Amino acid sequence: MSRRKVPAGAWITGLLVGALAIVFVLSLQARKGIPDGGLAGGAAPKPSAKASHSEAPKPPQYKVPAGSGTGRRVVYSLGQKRVWLVGADGKSQRTFAVWPGTVTPAKGAFPVTFRRETGVGSDGVQIENAVYFGTSNAFSNAVDGSSPSPNPSLRTGAVRERAEDGKAMWDFATKGTTVQVVG
Repeated sequence: MSRRKVPAGAWITGLLVGALAIVFVLSLQARKGIPDGGLAGGAAPKPSAKASHSEAPKPPQYKVPAGSGTGRRVVYSLGQKRVWLVGADGKSQRTFAVWPGTVTPAKGAFPVTFRRETGVGSDGVQIENAVYFGTSNAFSNAVDGSSPSPNPSLRTGAVRERAEDGKAMWDFATKGTTVQVVG
């Protein structure tokens, strides 16, 4: 019986095809894991026929949800995991992604009832810029800047923000400001 040798080029080609297949699968998995602060709806931007290589891609635009009330308010979208700080003119002054806790607030309009500059969240994390609304929910940011997934065994009503967004919320959402929670 004679042994046939497989040419080195065939081995290299096989390894290259395998590596490309792995990269392709990992890229698909990564695309599914784009955070809510990423692309709207998780869809990739579609290239424009008019776009040139010198044009920078435009960041996604997040419009204030329809049916979210009128006037000066905070709008919190449960589905988009996003907040808008809306001025008296009805225009968004700022929008940002958030990380919700395990206690989902009811939909509706709630006044800011209490504010706490610093403290410890129900998950034991040092927080600042806590703005409370409804019966058991608050916007806050972790002092250490973390945005961990909430422990599912804890009842946490915290909606976490990045530090700069927490400061903006603190400055905007004074006691009595309406927080409109939408789907």
